[in-house]
Amino acid sequence: MLSAMTPRRLWTREETLIAFRLYSQIPFGSIDEANPRIQQLAELLGRNVGAVSLKLANLARLDPVQQARGIRGMAHGAKLEAALWTEFLAEPEPLIYEAERAYAARMQQSVEAVAEIATEDLPPEGREREAVVRVRVNQSYFRRRVLSAYDFRCCVTGLDVRDLLVASHIVAWAEDRQERLNPRNGLCLNALHDRAFDRGLMWVEADQTVHFSARLRPGLPLAKPTCDWLLSFAGQPLRLPPSFSPDPAFLERHAKRWRGR
Repeated sequence: MLSAMTPRRLWTREETLIAFRLYSQIPFGSIDEANPRIQQLAELLGRNVGAVSLKLANLARLDPVQQARGIRGMAHGAKLEAALWTEFLAEPEPLIYEAERAYAARMQQSVEAVAEIATEDLPPEGREREAVVRVRVNQSYFRRRVLSAYDFRCCVTGLDVRDLLVASHIVAWAEDRQERLNPRNGLCLNALHDRAFDRGLMWVEADQTVHFSARLRPGLPLAKPTCDWLLSFAGQPLRLPPSFSPDPAFLERHAKRWRGR
């Protein structure tokens, strides 16, 4: 870890992108010098831990979601941060991919590795492969941002086993390109409730309560315990995160499609 006496130097676009990548993966409340991930990033960038923590705080002050919550953060920040946010809000997908590539280069690893993308079914090297990787990098970004916003807990059951959690799109990825990476278009769900939500067997009403379709009834006695557990959360309110709460318009759009079927 670097000494506090390390000479100050200006942040580059590459470094700011890498910082933005981490900002997108950790809960706002964990931006602290004691956070191991911030310490690791400081080591990677050859910077003081306090400087990296401050950079994340400056990124937070320009985050529209945090601003809507009344969080202002630092009064001043670098122009590069503002430019990056402007670019992200206008066209997020290319910027997310650039940030992942910058981080991968620093780590001396492939983009697929740092984004935790399965490679078994990827096309051979070439344009087609890069196009698929770009999509999966952005899907990985969405997953990390949504799960971190919910503090890695299912918003229906409270389950906190990360391997069983899914970042569910409220409005499907293929249905609305503009909202693909919007964390307010996501819910952190366990794999079973995610499947029910995706198939229209579950939806969320305007009062943020969970509802299930009458189609969700077991056909075999062995399925009854599982279905009983799934349905036991009917009428329960969502466990909402402090930031990136689901957009009511997206929830209504989903519910309108499946309600009453």
